[in-house]
Amino acid sequence: METYKTLTETYQTVLSELYPPEEVKQLFLLAYEAITQKKSVELALVKLDTVPSEQEECFRHVLAQLRAGHPIQYILGEAEFYGLRLIVNKHTLIPRPETEELVAWILRDYSDAPPRSILDIGTGSGCIATALKKGLPSADISAMDISAEAIHVAQKNANNMDVSIRFLVADILEWEYVFASNEHFDIIVSNPPYITPKEQEMMHQNVLLHEPHTALFVEEHAPLLFYDTIADFGKKHLAPHGTLYFEINQYLGQETVDMLFKKGYRTVKLQSDMHGADRMIRASL
Repeated sequence: METYKTLTETYQTVLSELYPPEEVKQLFLLAYEAITQKKSVELALVKLDTVPSEQEECFRHVLAQLRAGHPIQYILGEAEFYGLRLIVNKHTLIPRPETEELVAWILRDYSDAPPRSILDIGTGSGCIATALKKGLPSADISAMDISAEAIHVAQKNANNMDVSIRFLVADILEWEYVFASNEHFDIIVSNPPYITPKEQEMMHQNVLLHEPHTALFVEEHAPLLFYDTIADFGKKHLAPHGTLYFEINQYLGQETVDMLFKKGYRTVKLQSDMHGADRMIRASL
């Protein structure tokens, strides 16, 4: 009979060629929490206990999926983001810690004077919009994505978190046909596609094979396409004293800053993430 300890060892053995030991440990802990509905800190207390047969079957299913390269979040159907447990699937990107930093930056900036309206462009799972609504409950928040499937997931997450968000299926590249000329936002935030084809070779295969490419990649000849478009949109739809926030390609930080200055944005700040990479920009007209 399997114990939790022997299952842990099995995960390490089977996944050793795909992930370093510490990452395998974290994957097992995520599986443990999802399957047992207990906190991972409790594992130390039960590691020698026999695993119930129905749980063992689930652990082995997760292991097989991990071995095939599927991301743990898609296998479990959920991901944690800014303290929220959100639904994710193949139609949505898996939320990253760097995006949590973007949310934290906005919440810090508006802690004393909450915004009236926010637009999240390319919302995916709705992680940014939902976290901002939880942190800024008085704000009217809209969120858009070109993928109807992603919007379906985002709406479920908003419902599960008991927050009200206006969702739109729309292409920001055609924004002139989406928003009325008199519609303005205090905050426009976006984590748009920004990875170029040359960067794909540095990425893990479970990202390349399983996460939605339309949410990840841009053409080599136009790496700032979405930033350029959203900056133009912001010039028309930012409220007076409104602010634009971007998550960006770490290799194109200065280029993105220069583009914003050329478009007339007066205050532009480039911000590093926890790893020291250029990852976020704040800009205002």
